[in-house]
Amino acid sequence: MQEATMKEALSSEAVESISERLSELENLYFPRSLQPHASTPSQRKPLLLDLLSRDLAVFLERYGTLLTFEELKEFDVMKDNYEINWHLNRIRSLVNPTTEELKSRSANIKNRRRAYMDRLIGEGQYFSEDAMREREPYLHHEYVGKFQDPSGRSMARPGERWSDTLMRRSEEAILVAKIRGEQQRLGVAQRDWVGNERELQEEEEEEEEEEEEEGEEEEEGEEGEEEENSGAANGSSHPLEVIFG
Repeated sequence: MQEATMKEALSSEAVESISERLSELENLYFPRSLQPHASTPSQRKPLLLDLLSRDLAVFLERYGTLLTFEELKEFDVMKDNYEINWHLNRIRSLVNPTTEELKSRSANIKNRRRAYMDRLIGEGQYFSEDAMREREPYLHHEYVGKFQDPSGRSMARPGERWSDTLMRRSEEAILVAKIRGEQQRLGVAQRDWVGNERELQEEEEEEEEEEEEEGEEEEEGEEGEEEENSGAANGSSHPLEVIFG
């Protein structure tokens, strides 16, 4: 009985014009079972007409946000129906919200974001140092990473499997490459590039080894000269012994 009242209340002209206009929309939603039969406007229109004649509430739920302001007014004759009135109010608040609705919507969004942030903090992962470094590797390096010992990131951690260590080292190499790429893009001096600390350390160690080798060679050379001088001095003393002997 209620469906018949709905059908009679909505004018035939409104039903025709609404179904005609919506049928021209290419990406109009239809349930999966109807999609094979809704590929063209001529196929979509009878499906819309059928739904308009059977269940206005479902029609508004599916297509209400696609209706124009004038088309929505056609449904006002059904305001006494609780379900239809609820859909009309919802659609109008989405399409043309009042100042109070905008404030309420903004407050709801802020509350959801705050709740989400509180949950992330409570879980203790999103704001962990590793997570922040993974999200913004360059910023982390500039404010924190460059003051830390990089060798600790490649060391095995207590209780960590070797496969996990290798995986973490691989991920670390990717992060270092991202940081260095950003440093190159920003024109950072090459001596300050991330990863150069180890190269500089290796160069310093090589230089120290070379200096030690040179020092040892010099010492060996000096010892050789002393031995030669000592031998020469010993050799020159024998003739005198022969003469005076």
